[in-house]
Amino acid sequence: MPGMPLTRREFLMRVGHAGGYSATFATMQSLGLLPATTGVSTLTLPRSAGRGVKVVILGAGIAGLVSAYELAKAGFDCTLLEARGRPGGRNWTVRNGTTVEFIDGTRQTATYVDSKSYFNAGPARLPSVHKTILGYCKELGIPLEVFVNANRNSLMVSQKAFSGNPVEQRQVINDTRGHIAELLAKTIRQGALDEGLTQEDHERLLAFLRTFGDLNQEFTYQGSQRAGVSQLPGAGDVAEKLRPPLELHALLDANFWGGAVFEEGFDQQMPMFQPVGGMDHIPYAFAKKLGRIIQYRSIVKEIRKTADGVRIIFAQAGSERAILADYCIATLPVNILKGIENDFSPQVRKALEDTRYSDSYKIAWESKRFWETEYNIYGGISWLSDGPINMVWYPSGYLHNEFGVLLSGYGMQSIAAFNELPNLESKLTASRAAVERLHPGHGKDLQRPMYVVWEKIPFNQGAWISGASGEYHKGPYQAFLEPDGRIYFAGDFCSHLLTWQEGAALSAHRTVNMISERVRTAKA
Repeated sequence: MPGMPLTRREFLMRVGHAGGYSATFATMQSLGLLPATTGVSTLTLPRSAGRGVKVVILGAGIAGLVSAYELAKAGFDCTLLEARGRPGGRNWTVRNGTTVEFIDGTRQTATYVDSKSYFNAGPARLPSVHKTILGYCKELGIPLEVFVNANRNSLMVSQKAFSGNPVEQRQVINDTRGHIAELLAKTIRQGALDEGLTQEDHERLLAFLRTFGDLNQEFTYQGSQRAGVSQLPGAGDVAEKLRPPLELHALLDANFWGGAVFEEGFDQQMPMFQPVGGMDHIPYAFAKKLGRIIQYRSIVKEIRKTADGVRIIFAQAGSERAILADYCIATLPVNILKGIENDFSPQVRKALEDTRYSDSYKIAWESKRFWETEYNIYGGISWLSDGPINMVWYPSGYLHNEFGVLLSGYGMQSIAAFNELPNLESKLTASRAAVERLHPGHGKDLQRPMYVVWEKIPFNQGAWISGASGEYHKGPYQAFLEPDGRIYFAGDFCSHLLTWQEGAALSAHRTVNMISERVRTAKA
């Protein structure tokens, strides 16, 4: 008996739940619908817009660097105070000799055997839709390379299916598509959607499903080359042999869906990019342009309003100093701002107290590149659907080098399975075990671990805003959008792109425009 009729929207929603963005997108194309495009933010302030106006910027993360860079180009007299001895904030690349120190005094120093070994402790990828930060890479001459965010050669493993053995991502994704396409084709052919779709839609969708799921003439799924082969074709009588498809019920048991649709997120889709040699080439390029505008190892102690500007007290070289300016842009993480003596408005103080940060971590190991030589995996992520470690992330740079740094563990410390691990040794043991599950016999190859957890990193004490972003944007966020006297705020926490460098850059543009317009109005 035919089911209840479906509208196009309801049908597309069901396709999206089953097959992710790519399935929905392809279905929309088959129905004659079109996707949208995105834009880029640029600043074109007059060269003399800030003549005679002094701005002090707190924090040399991306928001602070972009603010100082754009203001300086427009003639503002800028000073950028940075507590660390480096630019970048959370944009931080760990290399041989880098020391990671926690607020409790714990120290680790990277002792990589290969000079090309590195890992990005903070942001590690640049989406192609983040055109503002990519634009700065072009403007500053930062070489980019493709970042492999998704790799069908990578693996997925679950204790609940396939005897706990890893399977290739291509097989999970394409066998799932085949089974779902077969089910949808049966539904259409049985007339269950006749009242919701036109006859033309009916025929076009069947044709689409045959292609989408690689179905045979009877609209059944019997396996596909897309899912991989058990034997590659070669010379002579070496013919290609297809794998038998993974059974749908086993795929459902495995619960691979988070990893299978990860690359479908709008800001996770290929192509993605990274600076050649490490993400921190971005802040160092800004710093090179800014020169003495940046004062390193300058720890902000007080933020005070004056009758016609701001007064910042900071510690530098063992003594306290003061700087007066017409305006201040505070780009420090909220967790740090709330600990600095200030005379912010009650609304801003409440926003500071109500904002919480996540406790993101990464565990990285140097190793010979067995994932390339033995598994043909060049970049991308393998996924584990159970246990304390949920991903293994392979490097995209210096392919075919002898050594590389892979991540085995990236996420929230507070996730129960990871949080229950009592100490660093047990966390590293779990990290090694995750690699062993995916690549039997290679857990022992992991050497020289580095563990970064952002809630323990001085001058950060958190990674990014935690909790429901909707609640944050309706609450504390609103207080950071407007100036508190002559104190302005910028950072990813002042954007709807939490965690991303793009959000930091866009918020800096907004704040710079606000200050420039205020100065222009005052001069007029």
